[in-house]
Amino acid sequence: MSKKIAVLVTDMVEDSEYTEPVNAYKEAGHEVVNIEKEAGKTVKGKKEGTAITIDKGIDEVNADEFDALLLPGGYSPDKLRVDDRFVQFTKAFMDAKKPVFAICHGPQLLITAKALEGRTATGYKSIKVDMEYAGTTYKDEEVVVCQDQLVTSRTPDDLPAFNRESLKLLES
Repeated sequence: MSKKIAVLVTDMVEDSEYTEPVNAYKEAGHEVVNIEKEAGKTVKGKKEGTAITIDKGIDEVNADEFDALLLPGGYSPDKLRVDDRFVQFTKAFMDAKKPVFAICHGPQLLITAKALEGRTATGYKSIKVDMEYAGTTYKDEEVVVCQDQLVTSRTPDDLPAFNRESLKLLES
């Protein structure tokens, strides 16, 4: 069954952490919706300058419309978490027990949403202490799946495992 996946993304996203999961989801028949402040604008990746067209503005969407959430890394999550609308959108997925896929710095949005307490997860090494202070049991592993809801990985090197586990959750 096809699922609708929200992607919170802005400038300076880690290109491969956006492109590889999105391509994997689309190949599996899922719909992907890019969300930022306003629809129609183009944001760019930090390394390869991948151009990403924004489908919907954050004020046009509600977490209820989606089956899952992707939080790619790079500087994108840190830029988005200063805006409460993106934090509340992220928190709504965690509260509703919908699948959330966060890689590298993606968990920064989950930290700000105060949605990691009591969870087991991973992320980029530089946010390990932040995750621990947020109440997370941090594991230095390529992919961590918590409560059949939260899939986290550390770096682009972990993308094959991240995509595999994300797709498994989307199939259930």
